[in-house]
Amino acid sequence: MTVLRSVALFVLAAVAEIGGAWLVWQGWREQRGAWWIGAGILALGAYGFVATFQTDPHFGRILAAYGGVFVAGSLAWGMVMDGFRPDRWDVIGALICLAGVAVIMYAPRS
Repeated sequence: MTVLRSVALFVLAAVAEIGGAWLVWQGWREQRGAWWIGAGILALGAYGFVATFQTDPHFGRILAAYGGVFVAGSLAWGMVMDGFRPDRWDVIGALICLAGVAVIMYAPRS
């Protein structure tokens, strides 16, 4: 159950951070306005709190592992929200990153 909870928190963090950055991008680069930017800032702030709910006490480990989730999540976000189609190298890279997440977070430790 702990791994499932951890994965759910990583997914929630990815939605908050990637979604927040996307909202800021839309507000500024696509000129959708201050409301989009403000919503993005709030989502980015929420991301900072979500990471604190991971059970591992080591900030560096959590953020390093989240980096891999961010890579894969960003590609997925681009597919859903912007019609981006990753090539095989994008997919291979994301899978390598997710393998790194698994090693960093879930490898047995003494």
